[in-house]
Amino acid sequence: MIFKRALLIITILAALFSAMYPELAAGAVTWKTMNGEHFIIHYLNDESFAQEVSHKAESYYRNIATDLGYPRYSEFWIWEKRVKVYIYSDHASFLKATGQPAWSHGMADYNLKSISGYTGSIGFIDSVLPHEIAHLIFRDFVGFTGVIPLWLDEGVAQWGESEKREGVRRIIKEMYKGGNLLQVKDMMNLDMYRLKEMNRLFVRPSLAKKGGEPGALFLTTEALINVYYVEAVSLITFLTEKFGAYSFSAFCRALRNGDSVESALKSSYPDHIRDLEEFEDRWVEHLETL
Repeated sequence: MIFKRALLIITILAALFSAMYPELAAGAVTWKTMNGEHFIIHYLNDESFAQEVSHKAESYYRNIATDLGYPRYSEFWIWEKRVKVYIYSDHASFLKATGQPAWSHGMADYNLKSISGYTGSIGFIDSVLPHEIAHLIFRDFVGFTGVIPLWLDEGVAQWGESEKREGVRRIIKEMYKGGNLLQVKDMMNLDMYRLKEMNRLFVRPSLAKKGGEPGALFLTTEALINVYYVEAVSLITFLTEKFGAYSFSAFCRALRNGDSVESALKSSYPDHIRDLEEFEDRWVEHLETL
């Protein structure tokens, strides 16, 4: 019995170690490193891929930080505080080291300030990398102590994938015209991470068009997830493009100070948004112009 308990404890500790330090849990891995201004790239076998990751990461950082109004004086991203990027040799070794599900092609660890992927990953450079960098920048902005709704966190991360913005703009336009969007107050309470049953049917109140009345949406789990994520990035796009980086940075600082989303919107956009209802109204006006 004592032996079994000891074995169980060792197994649990090994799992925790693997989750916290994926770069070490992969076994006798000898990493090569490539140092940039804000990132340290750890790679194994493909220097050209690592160089492209390093170049793109720095470019994404500059663009996302500027557009979000991220304070450039922050020391989060320089010297010993640079973000570490681990590039495994293939998908199998990435999955083994990180413990991610089979469909995963990249991940970020907010506590360790690291991003992991693998050589040749389809979409890692153009999609996963900017997505996770935006996640890290946003979390550096707002911290972890406040109550941040999922749509805001994921909306910023998707917005970081700049190549997808035009496609999202077309999709959100079609969804709005078809009456297939969620109300903002509904977005505040939904947590897609809690959806476990893919065969469920959800009935949610729909967003009313300008001058119209709300209806009802009948959505499968997959459809609800799709609407939620498209709407999340549209809301972030609206705030950043309509009112600019300075106001958005003020919004993030208010959230970091413990303000609710509604209070942060009111203090950061005082001439335009006083509450969630007015936030929705201004967003609907924006959708009318697409």
